[in-house]
Amino acid sequence: MTDTPVRFSSWRDLPRLARLNLLLLAAAVGAVIVQLWPEWRHNPDLSHGLFMPVIFLILLHEARRGTPRFLPDGLSARAAVATLLLLALGALFAAGLYAASVDWSHPLVSLMLTLALVAFLGAALVIFAGDGMRWIACNWSAVVAIGAWLLCTPIPPGTYSRLTLTLQFWISAGVVRSLHLLGIAAIRHGNIIELAQATVGVEEACSGVRSLLSCVFAGLFFSATLVRRPWARAAIIALSAPLALLMNFVRSLLLTLLSNAGVEIAGRWHDLTGFAVLAVTAVLLGGIALMLEHHGERARQATAVPAHPIRASGQLAALTGALVVATALASFCIANTRPSVRRDLPTPDLNALLPAVAPGWVVSTSQDLFRFRDTLQTDHLAQRTYRRAASDGSLTEIILYVAYWRAGQAPVSLVASHTPDACWPGSGWAPHATRTPRTTLSADNRLLPTAEYRQFTLGDFPQYVWFWHLYDGRPIAYEDPYSPVELLRIAWKYGFRHDGDQLFVRVSSNRTWSEIKHEPLLAEFFHRTRGLGL
Repeated sequence: MTDTPVRFSSWRDLPRLARLNLLLLAAAVGAVIVQLWPEWRHNPDLSHGLFMPVIFLILLHEARRGTPRFLPDGLSARAAVATLLLLALGALFAAGLYAASVDWSHPLVSLMLTLALVAFLGAALVIFAGDGMRWIACNWSAVVAIGAWLLCTPIPPGTYSRLTLTLQFWISAGVVRSLHLLGIAAIRHGNIIELAQATVGVEEACSGVRSLLSCVFAGLFFSATLVRRPWARAAIIALSAPLALLMNFVRSLLLTLLSNAGVEIAGRWHDLTGFAVLAVTAVLLGGIALMLEHHGERARQATAVPAHPIRASGQLAALTGALVVATALASFCIANTRPSVRRDLPTPDLNALLPAVAPGWVVSTSQDLFRFRDTLQTDHLAQRTYRRAASDGSLTEIILYVAYWRAGQAPVSLVASHTPDACWPGSGWAPHATRTPRTTLSADNRLLPTAEYRQFTLGDFPQYVWFWHLYDGRPIAYEDPYSPVELLRIAWKYGFRHDGDQLFVRVSSNRTWSEIKHEPLLAEFFHRTRGLGL
């Protein structure tokens, strides 16, 4: 039996409505690239996204060369298209609400926009791979071309923090066990490893998220381009995540051994091993894919059916209508985006917000906050600690911390990803579940905006933490802050804004709020921060 070569429909074969749809989809792809480009450039975890536009085109070309699988026209195809279009419009609507509430740079905005694009492209695949269109095949290459966009969009801050923290603990615990097997003394505190002559921290950049995302991305690409058999594709994808985690563990162990030997691992060694891990992992995956394809019999293509005249369908009109509605919705959001009224405000004197003298308290000012400026992307940081010993020897401690970002200085996502939930456990503080993660406090003879409340312990020492993240002069909630009804109310009241300034305020103490709420220093502090939105 001889396979007849497939003749896919060409651009000239398509009706005008189909061409219009492809042009609108190309514009949507371009818009998402513009949205994600800053993240691809500045977020190392998503640097593989820089290759996504080219890989997308390669995979689309590969889809027209691969198995010529076309979908039958019928009720199932129409239902799939309708479902995907509704999902796309819903995701786009959600992106607009998120943008109104927490700025266009927030990961949830990028995630929703990317999800909308994937849904639109999925609907287009069902239509253009239909038996009546045959412009592209519905094969694995086409599916990967669409789905890979989701690996190039930022992870929401809460999910990212939990994933990063889990990987940090896993790597640091594994490194310590390996060091013990090698006869090297080491103690772990959270993600901090103490050696005899050095201390090594498994930071966020070393957690393995970067190599995990990049490796899974590469595995999907290799599965769609280098192998054809389903089991081989599944093997490549299944190997990608464990291989990424293993290679990152080897890198962390190597850096720890170098540090134990007295080598300065910050800078060159840190970056060199990071790039080496990504390169070696990609080469290994590619080599395994080639080996599996070389030793196996290439899958036979299905018997091809010669192309026939294209039949226009109502699905094309539905896709066009949905894309036009999406364009109108996006245009409305962009047209109504206006600069924040706080954009040109002068940078506040943060030290002036913190009482320098408090009767009965020993006051100390932190001088080492500059070490966090690269991570937090701001130099505007201030912290003061207030301690008071009682006659019975008990100690009361209050810590006031503020950080500020000018309008446009940092995305909301960056500030939101460095809350106590994300950062403190890595330093050895154990989090405790609280029944009320959000609470309303009173100070300065008034009710304060709703605060986020967390509780930690370090050994037997408790720490109660209350914090606020203010964007453009108003607090952002962290517990279920994305109710569509609430976001619509906020958007209606405030409109769409961008480039608002940000303020992060944290109060922590070894005493509960009921024990310290009447302290004059807190009343003074909240009186001074009132003008900044608190």
